[in-house]
Amino acid sequence: MRVAILTSSDSGYAGEREDLSGPVIEEIVTQAGYEVVWTGLLPDDRKMLSEEMKRIADENVAELLLTTGGTGFSPRDCMPEATADIAERMVPGIPEAMRAYSMRFTKRAMLSRASAAIRKSTLIVNLPGSPKAVRECLEYVIPELGHGLEILTGAASNCARK
Repeated sequence: MRVAILTSSDSGYAGEREDLSGPVIEEIVTQAGYEVVWTGLLPDDRKMLSEEMKRIADENVAELLLTTGGTGFSPRDCMPEATADIAERMVPGIPEAMRAYSMRFTKRAMLSRASAAIRKSTLIVNLPGSPKAVRECLEYVIPELGHGLEILTGAASNCARK
């Protein structure tokens, strides 16, 4: 399966801060057998983010689009809203699971506004902005995402376990 990674960061986009979370995502998904086909960094701009996510899904660039950043309480944080703007179906279980798991490490996990959605045959998952939180969340959910992607893309026909 192909993966696109989109980082949302005003300071990163301005060249004032290095993106540390995107490379963590790339490391984890590559180790899990996914192929990273696209990476990008945009400012915390709802329209720019939603348009890029829409393009990735509509042009079938990747089956899995992982975003990092923009899920907190800052006035400029808008990744969940940008995701909802282009979503065809929401997938609340993935961010719920990430928040529940992250609560083991910090109660501040309850402050995450991350979301997940489907557009066409692309699953979009918002991850936190910190490399540590990205690692915790993605390593927790990545083993199950493969099956969901197989169902989404038609590679598997149902969710029944033997």
